[in-house]
Amino acid sequence: MGIPVRIDDTLYEQARAEAKAERRTIAGQIEFWAMVGRAALDNPDLPVTFVAESLISIAEPREYATPFVPRSRKV
Repeated sequence: MGIPVRIDDTLYEQARAEAKAERRTIAGQIEFWAMVGRAALDNPDLPVTFVAESLISIAEPREYATPFVPRSRKV
């Protein structure tokens, strides 16, 4: 369910540019920023870029995931 929200014109233009680069809708970009902001506030000890990348990773389909392979230990 969508609810109209008024936002600053500058923020809208920034969201439009970022949405195009990230292949999201403008609303999707603003929702992503809101999720990142909320998660960053809930986890103030983590860098914002880590929070954003973690949210992106969680949203990726599992079949596209790269398995973790630890480096072999030198003996």
